[in-house]
Amino acid sequence: MFKFLRGVVAGSGTGIKDLPYYIGEPYSTAWGSWTHYRGTSKDDGSLVSIFSLSGSNAQDGHLAAGRNGVRRLRTVRHPNILSFLRSTEAETFDGTVMKVTIYIVTEPVMPLSEKIKELGLEGTQRDEYYAWGLCQIAKAVSFLNNDCKLVHGNVCLSSVVVTQTLDWKLHSFDVLSEFDGKNEASTGPMLQYEWLIGSQYKPMELSKSDWALIRKSPPWAIDSWGLGCLIYELFSGMRLAKTEDLHNTGSIPKSLLPDYQRLLSSTPARRLNASKLIDNGEFFQNMLVETIQFMEILNLKDSVEKDTFFRRLPNLAEKLPRQIVLKKLLPLLASALEFGSAVAPALTALLKMGSWLSTEEFNVKVLPTIVKLFGSNDRAIRVSLLQHIDQFGESLSAQVVDEQVYPHVATGFSDTSAFLRELTLKSMLILAPKLSQHTISGSLLKYLSKLQVDEEPAVRTNTTILLGNIAGYLNEGARKRVLINAFTVRALHDTFSPARGAGVMALCATSSYYDTAEIATRILPNVVVLTIDPDGEVRSKAFQAVDQFLQIMKQHNEKMNMDDSNGTSSIGIPSIAGNSSLLGWAMNSLTLKGKASEQAPLALANASTPLASATSSTSSVANTADTVAIPASLVSDLADQPAPTSPTSTDSWGELEDVIHDGHNGNKDGWDDIDPFEEQKPPPALASIQAAQKQPVSQPKPQVTVQQSKNMVKGIKEEDNHLWGSIAAPAPQTSSKPLNLKQAKTHDDGDPWAAIAAPPPTTKAKPLSAGRGRGTKGAAPKLGAQRINRTSSSVL
Repeated sequence: MFKFLRGVVAGSGTGIKDLPYYIGEPYSTAWGSWTHYRGTSKDDGSLVSIFSLSGSNAQDGHLAAGRNGVRRLRTVRHPNILSFLRSTEAETFDGTVMKVTIYIVTEPVMPLSEKIKELGLEGTQRDEYYAWGLCQIAKAVSFLNNDCKLVHGNVCLSSVVVTQTLDWKLHSFDVLSEFDGKNEASTGPMLQYEWLIGSQYKPMELSKSDWALIRKSPPWAIDSWGLGCLIYELFSGMRLAKTEDLHNTGSIPKSLLPDYQRLLSSTPARRLNASKLIDNGEFFQNMLVETIQFMEILNLKDSVEKDTFFRRLPNLAEKLPRQIVLKKLLPLLASALEFGSAVAPALTALLKMGSWLSTEEFNVKVLPTIVKLFGSNDRAIRVSLLQHIDQFGESLSAQVVDEQVYPHVATGFSDTSAFLRELTLKSMLILAPKLSQHTISGSLLKYLSKLQVDEEPAVRTNTTILLGNIAGYLNEGARKRVLINAFTVRALHDTFSPARGAGVMALCATSSYYDTAEIATRILPNVVVLTIDPDGEVRSKAFQAVDQFLQIMKQHNEKMNMDDSNGTSSIGIPSIAGNSSLLGWAMNSLTLKGKASEQAPLALANASTPLASATSSTSSVANTADTVAIPASLVSDLADQPAPTSPTSTDSWGELEDVIHDGHNGNKDGWDDIDPFEEQKPPPALASIQAAQKQPVSQPKPQVTVQQSKNMVKGIKEEDNHLWGSIAAPAPQTSSKPLNLKQAKTHDDGDPWAAIAAPPPTTKAKPLSAGRGRGTKGAAPKLGAQRINRTSSSVL
């Protein structure tokens, strides 16, 4: 017997010296002379139960039986027997009388009678829960009787407690003794402390102290009787007052009545063994018992059985008692997922059960398991997590996302499965707001730079959409470096029409982040080109975008005229109706494919959202002719143009090979040589029209003298000076270098957007007076379309 302390209790609620637990409030009921207290650990505040038994002196019979109970509880271990943690004895003095107290510390439990009142179950749910509890107590009794050859002696309602997970456990081992069946001739008592058992719980042979008959009976005879008493107290809702009350079977369920009667047989040898009570009982074959039993032996089930079970579990959980689901099934399910014995569909059931918890309970019981699951190598688990991230993503703290979740999620950006890449991309809509600027700039944007040239058109489209959504979480430097390059250089030139539409809408939704110079020189020139896009939906959105950005420029002009702005401030207006809502994904799945030879206009899912509708491709070439007034022959030529090869490189933006341009630009490194001011190469039909316009008009040469020609030129110059001299500027003169002499720009390898940043315009206009200097002539104005040479010879 261990005695860790002989001293005085230091006061109410302070616990015992050297016993690292605080003693709290007592429960109203307990077995025998024991008192059951709530307790907490002094180390970590975890909950425990503390049982105490006091006697007037060390030789008190109750103390002797209590010491027997402590010794038995320490040595007998079973899942359905109360778990022992620690015990001690303390001696105190009440005046001149010494008082000895035994303390037992166990896992936190509650008396069964009080837990039943707390749950308040009725009808079928009550019977299902009682069936599960009786199964557990029957297993504990069978273990003692059949495996250990021990007799508990007093199985009843008071000897059963309930854990926090609503499991029933057997305790009160003061009377526990070895079964002495071999010594049939002995007439002495087999149960040394049988006097502690109430007379109403004693079978006939024990009431008569017929030890010879008891030794001839099976080891389970006495405890089977006790199980019958427990069943009566459960279903009658009252304590057993006398043995005769056991004949009142009106409250006993009909399916359990035959087994109940066999447990209480007057002949000890004919009483039902506890091990057979579960196997033969129809009462124990119900939905709750079968569900919990399946979960407890999950490792023994094959993958097909697991998959079938977990797919049914969400609907099954709605029919079971809610408290039992949350306190019993939910911990079992979380443990099975955490240790890998459950399959991916189990996550759906876990999240559904978790939705029934409060926010605080969800963060404690479910969230830690989910965070661990992000490190799983099972692709199905990862897919399921990303599919349901909207259900728990908001509950994740920024530190957990940045340090524990994102490193695992980011592996999906480069996964070989396009479906997983797309899910990973969409998950960033929830996770990105919780990431640090270091993670966004140093990791996320690099992954997005590769996904914007992904081989799957849906992934490219949704990358543009994501950038538009998370623009507000980027710092100012990242927005300046990333947004325009991503939306104009890449998205607007994508071969997939929904991707082009997404680029237009992304520009509109992020219009407040651009200054007027960027709008005038980099955005509008690229958007205007799409007003003759073959896809009608893209054309429609392009016209809306042009209107929006022109309105911004008009407001800027008005402010400049009123001297209220320095001309370089960022002026933004509310986006056009629908553009500010950039949250709908263009693709819900990878059902829309877009290979290089298959870039036909495709209809998109989520058409109800503005960006999705912007990227849906349902127009025809006829729509183009209706929207933009161009010749019908030109429309036909535009429609027949083959789509350029889709970008498929997965390198970062700094190393991206310019595969969108024609072959003569293949020697350039990415988008860094693109001038946002240069004209795009027109289609052949449009080029022919422009060439015709450039040809001079043939007129008869007049027969005049040299002097007359000089006078005529002089007259023209005087007339020009009179009409245009004050406002006309000479034609721009440019100097361009051959492609093979142009030096490649250097950029920071850590900046994925540097390679596609458009350089500033290099066209230089002369002063107004330069055209009138010595030896120079003002260029005569020409009519029709003209081609302006730029320093960069790369054209789209």
